[in-house]
Amino acid sequence: MKAIVVDDEASSCEALKALLEEFCTGVAVVATCQSIDEAVEAIEAHKPDAVFLDINMKGENGFDLLDRVKSIDFEIVFATAYSEYAIKAFKFSAIDYLLKPIDVDDLCGAVEKVRARKGRIESSRYDQLLQNLKPANEQNYKLTLPSSNGLSFVKISDIIYCEANSNYTHFFLADGRKIIVCQTLKEYELLLSPHRFFRIHHAYLINLEAIQQYVAGDGGHVIMNNDAILDVSKRRKRDFLSLYKK
Repeated sequence: MKAIVVDDEASSCEALKALLEEFCTGVAVVATCQSIDEAVEAIEAHKPDAVFLDINMKGENGFDLLDRVKSIDFEIVFATAYSEYAIKAFKFSAIDYLLKPIDVDDLCGAVEKVRARKGRIESSRYDQLLQNLKPANEQNYKLTLPSSNGLSFVKISDIIYCEANSNYTHFFLADGRKIIVCQTLKEYELLLSPHRFFRIHHAYLINLEAIQQYVAGDGGHVIMNNDAILDVSKRRKRDFLSLYKK
């Protein structure tokens, strides 16, 4: 796998190159670049499989590379010490990132993800990332859902509920669609809980704005806007009902 490292600090470039070549089998760093101009030239010359891109560079922004290359036919792994707001945008957009200082296990994991996606790069993920990074856009985030059919970009408000199925998550949407994603419900619980989603049961994460009715019982159940009837576990009942107490 051919890789390019982009960082405005030469020492950081060399350090990441050394980590990639020592710990990530089969990775060859074909160029290190200290500016977006250098990176564009190196990409055109070497046709890499992956670019490891710093975000904060002197006088430049790593995101500028997205506008400068003719086509993104390689994977980008961002390296960042960015705020939690930006990290959330990466997660919603299904984009790989590494937090500085870079952990070797995280780096190897990112390389394996690049390998797994080789040959089916979808640059639309990067377009959605830029949209999600716009100021004051958090409430309008679109969640990027990778499935066997490609990518779906879904507004949070259009998600009625999510259902766990082993290592898969089923998304049920307001327009009647169901999207199956090969990630656990726990991962989406972490992403969506700050956006008025609540896990009422080990199997269900629901949009609290999409409930028609709660029916009392041992745990009770909720009726959602799509008429789905979902059990509330006894363990989660108190926390669920407390959301509606003044």
